[in-house]
Amino acid sequence: MTNIHRGEIAAEIGGETRTLCLTLGALAELEARLGAGDLAGLAERFGEGRVSARDLTAILGAGLRGGGNALSDDDLARMSVEGGLRGAAEIAVRLLEATFGERG
Repeated sequence: MTNIHRGEIAAEIGGETRTLCLTLGALAELEARLGAGDLAGLAERFGEGRVSARDLTAILGAGLRGGGNALSDDDLARMSVEGGLRGAAEIAVRLLEATFGERG
């Protein structure tokens, strides 16, 4: 069961409902993977509203691992996401909102 107060969300990925959470370790992984430098850099990058497929894979992969799923980004890339590309983007938005707060 997910706990939104801890920044957790649930999403249908690979035919299973999985928990995603951007823990501190997952955020550090994202900073390094995307070359953002720091949390402000991540927020700026995602705030621009332009996100690549690589970004989505990195966000969802880090969130899955932060939620306790032992999956690599390559594993994730081979999985189906409910709603396809749009569904993946919506999951990423929900995860970022759960982590950083809802858009105002």
